[in-house]
Formats: sequence, structure tokens, C-alpha cells
Amino acid sequence: MPLSPTNKPRVTCHDYLGQELPLPVKSSLVYLSLVAAILLNLLPFENMAAMLRPDFVALALLYWSIHQPQQTGMSIAFFMGLIMDVVDASIMGQHALAYCLLTFFALILHRRLRMFSAFRQIPAVLWMLFLAQIVVFLTGTLAGSYFPEWYVLLSSVTGALCWPLISIILDNFRKQRTDPDEI
Repeated sequence: MPLSPTNKPRVTCHDYLGQELPLPVKSSLVYLSLVAAILLNLLPFENMAAMLRPDFVALALLYWSIHQPQQTGMSIAFFMGLIMDVVDASIMGQHALAYCLLTFFALILHRRLRMFSAFRQIPAVLWMLFLAQIVVFLTGTLAGSYFPEWYVLLSSVTGALCWPLISIILDNFRKQRTDPDEI
């Protein structure tokens, strides 16, 4: 960024001209992607692959909280967390708490994160996924239901590495096709 004579960075408007205005999506697309994320979480994996599998529901909630915050919120995150608690047969409210915390931070940071490409969002996504995974880890440990090993937290890393792919896929579904002849 060029410096002005007062040694302050100058913001140019052409940096933001290439960005599209976010159009609202249909609620059915958000719900369909969340159901698909639950189904991806239900896929059976063996041994280490099960530990490295990213939490697709958390990634979908994160995506929609960043790109369409008016369509998602804490209530959807809480409801999806309760569904994951039932599906995983874990402590009731464990995933709900983690997903609400994840959605909270995504809603706070959504304007900043939208300015970056999916690859530049990876550190923030990694931080938020790691925080949600720590909440699941701590609630499970404090309740005494299980004592997972430290490498369970690696699913946050694989989730952050999958973020650009998931972001590109959901971006393609989110883009609305418009007729160029339409006024």
C-alpha cells in the first residue's frame, strides 16, 4: 500500500471494487448444507482417520455465520449442537456449547473475515475450530465421560485445511444465477 507524505497508509477504493455484494440465500440452502454436514459427520472412519476427520457441521456453521450472518445464529448453532450430541451419544449440550461459541466468534468477526480470501481465512478458522474442540474436550473430560488423547485436537487442523475447499463449494451454491438481460 503506498504511503502518503504524512507516512500514513493510504486506502484506495480499487481494493474493494472487485468484491461482490453478498446477496441473501434461501434458507433451504443453509438447512440443506447443514443436513449434508451431519451426514458427512456420520460417515464411518477407522482408527486415525476418525480422529483426523474434521467436524463438518462446525465448518458449515462457520461458513454460514461468516457469509450469511442474517441466515444463521445462536439458535441454529445450539440446535445443530444438540443433534450432534444425540448422534455422537455424548453429553447433552456438549456440542451445543461448542457450536454456540464458534458461531459467536464467527458473528463477531464476519465483516473482517469476508474481506479475505478463503486461504487467508485459514488462521482465524483454525483458531475458532480449535477453541470449539477445546470446549468439547474439556466438557467431556470434566464430566468424566471419556478421556481422549491429545491428537483429537488435530481435527481442528484438518478442518482448517479443508476450509478453502468447503468455502469454494458453498460459494458456488451460494452464487445466484441472474439473467444478464434482466433489469
